Amino acid sequence: MAPIPKRAWATLALAAAGLFGPQLPAGEPGARAHLTGSTVPDLPTKCDVRINLTGEQEALFITRWLTLHVPYDKVNTVEYGQHVSRRYAEAILISPLMLLSKSRKHFVTVGYTDANGRQQALVFQVEKGDVRALLAGLEAKTGRRVEVTDDEARKGKG
Repeated sequence: MAPIPKRAWATLALAAAGLFGPQLPAGEPGARAHLTGSTVPDLPTKCDVRINLTGEQEALFITRWLTLHVPYDKVNTVEYGQHVSRRYAEAILISPLMLLSKSRKHFVTVGYTDANGRQQALVFQVEKGDVRALLAGLEAKTGRRVEVTDDEARKGKG
């Protein structure tokens, strides 16, 4: 039987001590987004949000400080748009070929009436990998069609 190398012993000791974190952390349900604007007074603007649509009756907008519960039947608008721009800074710093590529930011707006009957709106910048699933989930749960706000968004829709 061959001796066990010192590196293997060190790795085993570190793993036993719990110094390695979980290799595959459990993912939280929902889409990652960044809140860019809101009419809700208690909700902090310019913060990261997890949009959870797994509930039967309501959507959850989870921030570090607050969880906003919005019933699906109170949602009256869902809009999707893109902001497309050239990569000027990268072209100057890296290569002029970067002018041939575009930077796309995906925005989703959710409008709803709150418990007091006032119209509220939430505007999110959504990660590219999450936008399609989020739009499909919002359409399915709210029964509202997603309104596309510009031609670039209409072409790709995520």
